[in-house]
Amino acid sequence: MAAEADGVLKRLLVPILLPEKCYDQLFVQWDLLHVPCLKIFLSKGLGLGIVAGSLLVKLPQAFKILGAKSAEGLSLQSVMLELVALTGTMVYSITNNFPFSSWGEALFLMLQTITICFLVMHYRGQTVKGVAFLACYGLVLLVLLSPLTPLTVVTLLQASNVPAVVVGRLLQAATNYHNGHTGQLSAITVFLLFGGSLARIFTSIQETGDPLMAGTFVVSSLCNGLIAAQLLFYWNAKPPHKQKKAQ
Repeated sequence: MAAEADGVLKRLLVPILLPEKCYDQLFVQWDLLHVPCLKIFLSKGLGLGIVAGSLLVKLPQAFKILGAKSAEGLSLQSVMLELVALTGTMVYSITNNFPFSSWGEALFLMLQTITICFLVMHYRGQTVKGVAFLACYGLVLLVLLSPLTPLTVVTLLQASNVPAVVVGRLLQAATNYHNGHTGQLSAITVFLLFGGSLARIFTSIQETGDPLMAGTFVVSSLCNGLIAAQLLFYWNAKPPHKQKKAQ
């Protein structure tokens, strides 16, 4: 029975969360303080947790827009720049054959972000423009993932993530400041993005060793932290038309 249980545990953990030598080190020799293997285990577990969480992280934002039938308070430029950053991370990671656990959330966040882009356009009366944007984005993504795109271009796209993230988040922060409230911005989505970007600093260093990837997530954490701080600051603030209704 013990051998069977060990076999099931091994199939669950190897190679998804641990290489076989680390499984033996931790669960056969019971060397639970083996730091290199513990770091791998923690990094893989965090990475897969972030990927799993990313399936839902932006749905509260999309549902909030749909429920209100409004994208008030959201900066379209900020959402588009975030889409650029996610696309760069995804294309760069695929091109460099990084483990899926180190970048997989970029795929799911990209799909949700492009949906939010369309919803913002739709509720601004620009539905046709939104459909055209979806088609153009799909074409650009196919080209970026094809052998036609040189590695230098892909690396440059990833390097552009830092200014894209900074400018995008500053635009959203400026919109929040100008409005005096955060509108239809979802607190759940913002705080999940902040936590995820913090965890990604560790997993990027551990799994890819790529300073460009890790640096992007450091900047992303700082910028997401700014938006999270604004959400807390404007927590009880309401859009002007809602305040009038309440009076």
